[in-house]
This record gives sequence, C-alpha cells and structure tokens, in this order.
Amino acid sequence: MAEEQKKEEEVAIHGDVLETILSYVPLINLLPACFVSKTWNAAVSSSLSRFNKPKPWLLVHTQSIRRPHATAFFAYDPRSDIWLRINQKQPPQHVSPLRSSNSTLLHVLHPSNFSFSIDPFHLTWHHVNPPAVWRLDPIVAMVGPRIVVAGGACDFEDDPLAVEIYDISTRTWERTESMPATLKDSASSTWLSIAANTRTVFMMEQSTGVTHSFNPDSKTWYGPFDLRPDRSIYFSVITCVGGNLIMLGLLGDAEDVNYVKVWELNGESLEFGKEIGVMPTELVEKLKGEGTSLNSVRVSCMGGFFYIYIILGSLGNW
Repeated sequence: MAEEQKKEEEVAIHGDVLETILSYVPLINLLPACFVSKTWNAAVSSSLSRFNKPKPWLLVHTQSIRRPHATAFFAYDPRSDIWLRINQKQPPQHVSPLRSSNSTLLHVLHPSNFSFSIDPFHLTWHHVNPPAVWRLDPIVAMVGPRIVVAGGACDFEDDPLAVEIYDISTRTWERTESMPATLKDSASSTWLSIAANTRTVFMMEQSTGVTHSFNPDSKTWYGPFDLRPDRSIYFSVITCVGGNLIMLGLLGDAEDVNYVKVWELNGESLEFGKEIGVMPTELVEKLKGEGTSLNSVRVSCMGGFFYIYIILGSLGNW
C-alpha cells in the first residue's frame, strides 16, 4: 500500500486532464500506461470509452512477386494514425497469389490445394483439397459456415460459370447451379464486387451496377437487380454491414469525378434505404493521389467504419 501511495504521489496528473492526455497516446502505447498505477489504469479505460475511441484496424497483406513469394502483414490504427507490422507465427509461403475477400477471408488457390484463413489476424490456416474446376480469378466468399467459389475458370474448362461450395464443418465440396449466363463476360473477381452476410453472397458488376445474389442454403440465384439510384454513376462497389448492403459509387466520369457517394440498401429486398453521405472534395482529390483520373475504387468495412482505397495502393479512410 505504501509503495502504491508513493507512485500516486509521484504521478500528479489526475482526472479529466490525464484522460485527455491519454486520448492522444497511440493505442499500442496505452498498455504500459495501464501498469503505472490503479489511477492510470482507470484513466486509460475511461479515456478509451469517453474520448478518442478505438476504431477497426485496416489489415494489409503483401506478397513478393519473387520466390519464395514471402508475405508480410501490416495493420493501420486510425485512432493513432500509425502503421504497425504484425509478426505472424510461421507465416505460410504462397506460390499462388494471396487474395482477400469480404474483409475477413484470406485465401490461396493452388492446383493441389485450397488454403484459407478466417481468424482476425490470420494466424491459423486451413489446407484442404482444391475445387474440382481449376480457376485463375474466381469469386470467393464466406457465407455462414460455407465458402462459395464461383466463376474465374480457365479457358479449357467446360463451364466458366461453375460454382462450388466448401462446407467448413464437413470439409467437403459440392458442385451446384452455375452463375447466371448474363455474367459470362464478367465472372471473375476483377470485374465483380463481392459482398456477403451470413445467408447470401451478392455480386455486382462494377461498371454497370447490375447485381445478382446467391443463397448457398437453397442453392438459388436471384436477379438481375439494377441497384444504381443515379444514372451518372460510372463505377460502383458493394460491402455488407450487418444485414444490409452498402454501395459506394463514383459519379461523373473517370477524368472528372463529381462525387463519391455512399448508399445503404436493404439486404433482403435490395431496396434503397438512404444516402449515407458524400465524400468531401478534398478527400476525393487525395484519393486520386498523383493521378488525374479515378477509374475505380475498393471499399472495406468493419464495425461501420469504411476504408476506401484505389488499386495502386494509395489508401484513404472515411
């Protein structure tokens, strides 16, 4: 008790002043602050709940194009505005491209196996038999306890729109109804934006906004749906927040972007709920980076927090 009291006397900052100061401290540095004293421990907890609250991190995986194709793992903490390198335990070496899907699913497709990870920091990898149809750039989405692999088939395959479902609980693959024929020219992750909730996977053509949905339980396709509320949208992507779809659209044209807008849609009926907001002009210019045009964007969402980025790697968050 005497030692604790001595520490309290040495640290003269208390109350709201201490909590305000701690709100400017990077999140990763708050852990040692918790051990200064009981007062500081309480101040850290109070500061995190009252002032600068933690926000979902953006996780970025990189892969070298040179053998042995080593991977690296980084995290961006928006609360602290810092990048961190995450040290993985025995990170797997991937010869095939490392890809992400639905913000939480990381996967590698190889002729001899299909590897995937679904835990937040991707410390655990599952290695299973590959799907029967060989694919180069498929749509891969996790829907409840299943992983849907669709399209992206090689030219020598009989059905470029083939769909297979992997059941994580039974560790088995099942061939099901192929993708709609209207997607034959865009049946790959390059041209389709993918979003999924616990029941359905949604696939939107980024250039047209035409959308289809697939339910793995009933193995049924629905659509097409035209989800664009504004004819001036020239590019759009989707993501899921809870049971609802979020659509982000670029309005105008690639050389002269008028707006970047976000809408909320009902995840069941795909009816428009409301316009969430418009990105400020200065952030649109920042998103362009050094380029003069904005041809496409990607969006990642977690906990209601959006990260909007362009393919070249210039990251923006909103």
